[in-house]
Amino acid sequence: MLFILSLLVVVIAAFVWFSSSRQKFDNNPAYQTSRKISIAAAIVFGIIALLQCFTQVPAGQVGVVDFFGIVSVKPLPAGINIVNPLANVVKYSIQTKEHKESMQALSREGLTIGLEVSALYRLNPDSAARVYKTVAGGDYETIILIPQFRSICRAVTASFQASALYSSEREQLGSAIQEELAKTIAPRGVTIENTPIRNVALPAQLTEAIEQKQRADQESQRMEFILTKEKQEADRKRIEAKGIADFQTIVAAGISEQLLRWKGIEATLKIAESTNAKVIIIGSGKDGLPVILDTK
Repeated sequence: MLFILSLLVVVIAAFVWFSSSRQKFDNNPAYQTSRKISIAAAIVFGIIALLQCFTQVPAGQVGVVDFFGIVSVKPLPAGINIVNPLANVVKYSIQTKEHKESMQALSREGLTIGLEVSALYRLNPDSAARVYKTVAGGDYETIILIPQFRSICRAVTASFQASALYSSEREQLGSAIQEELAKTIAPRGVTIENTPIRNVALPAQLTEAIEQKQRADQESQRMEFILTKEKQEADRKRIEAKGIADFQTIVAAGISEQLLRWKGIEATLKIAESTNAKVIIIGSGKDGLPVILDTK
């Protein structure tokens, strides 16, 4: 519309300038002023009309060209593009966006679970023209993504047990939602990058029961560790006692009466040879060994 209006102004200004130039009153100030105004208007609106032949697509977006209902299949890339000035250019973002949902869903047992899920998605650039033609107003997020996202989240959650979502299978739930959602809306030109689970709120009674079970498991593991440690300590003491008993048996087997007497004689000789004063009674001790009396 602006292009047509600018062309009309240029044509009118050119007509005024041409008409005034044919007048014989060239020295008339009014005619001179009208000629200058017509020239200026023609230049200004000519530039405006020329600018309508170009369009600028911001980074992270593509442009869909609609010429009176005829939609170009190939979208315009980011940057400055030459277009038909009578065509309408609709711009779509192809950057990654996030949609957050907080909902109530049922588990396999029929328990109500609170879910907080995000969907990271983006529009496929090659599908921008198809989305423009097939989705009302081009609002694919409200019409396609959000309803399918909510429905699939509830359907997939119903196949999981609530207790499993407390820890181990939470990542599996997010992967299953992403797979089902991508399978559903990928043909419509929307790419799903990820569907992370931000939070899972279980019923209070179930949460308490799971925590009690985990505490019992931890206590059982602690007691098992203590019993294992005590068993190892008992084995160590048993081995140590057996070693002492074996030592005593070996030592006792090697000591005889003759050896003890010989050791006694050797001790008597060493005492007798010392310079200390003493009295030695030969043959008066047990087993005939001498009795040594210290005179001091």
